[in-house]
Amino acid sequence: MVKVIKKSKEKLKSSKKLKSKSKPKILKKSEKKFAGKLLGEVSNYFEHVGVAAIKLGAELKVGDKIKVVGGEVEFEQDVKSMQIRHEVVQKAKKGDEIGIKIKEKVRKGYKIFKV
Repeated sequence: MVKVIKKSKEKLKSSKKLKSKSKPKILKKSEKKFAGKLLGEVSNYFEHVGVAAIKLGAELKVGDKIKVVGGEVEFEQDVKSMQIRHEVVQKAKKGDEIGIKIKEKVRKGYKIFKV
């Protein structure tokens, strides 16, 4: 009887180990369209000035070409200038929140890719 209980406990432990492994990330429909390098995500959009605040997950420089994907919107543009806390910068690193002028209306959560 003791052996049966030990074996069933071992089976439970091994099944828990299998379940604890991380599952692969499932891409949303908008992310499947473009498989470039993910730079960041729009954290806010200021419609009156046409500027998007973007939380970066990778480095971005002035002159880079980006692609904005989200909802029904998908477009490319060059980064002509960017700011961090109202200071003009030439490049920004991972973790920075930048502001850039965007040519179309975007919303919070839209993904920014490097082309």
